[in-house]
Amino acid sequence: MKAGKEQDDIFFMEEAIRLATGHMQAGDGGPFGAVMVQNGEIIARGWNRVTSTNDPTAHAEVVCIRNACAKLETFDLTGCELYVNCEPCPMCLSAAYWAKIECITYGADHLDAAAAGFNDAFIYEELRKGRGDRTMPMKQLLRNDALQTFKLWEEMEDKLEY
Repeated sequence: MKAGKEQDDIFFMEEAIRLATGHMQAGDGGPFGAVMVQNGEIIARGWNRVTSTNDPTAHAEVVCIRNACAKLETFDLTGCELYVNCEPCPMCLSAAYWAKIECITYGADHLDAAAAGFNDAFIYEELRKGRGDRTMPMKQLLRNDALQTFKLWEEMEDKLEY
């Protein structure tokens, strides 16, 4: 790794940690912060806002992704890097894949988060199970009717694919 890139990585990670600490202490939510970087510059920031917004999806990474997309006016963050003070949970990791983020750099890992009371191991375990074996019941209903929407999508000529 080049010295300049390493120094930049440290700078961006320190900013994610600063956001996590400051906003946690301010009562915005849990101890998580994120920055989105494009071409060596921070283009968006996010911090956990779950408790302050009563939104269980308002994790630092998701908030940061939303802010970056709004700033760039796109849903495609190809070429962007995400720096977070903690390894993303399954939801946030999925959001990063959907956004096509190039790379994630994290500080603490999911085991560190679990030790602090943020245990997402349960979700990882649930995702490995078949639908019928999960603790949250799921049932399929009106599949053929629902498939018609996908058929219409496939036939649309002016759709914006993602």
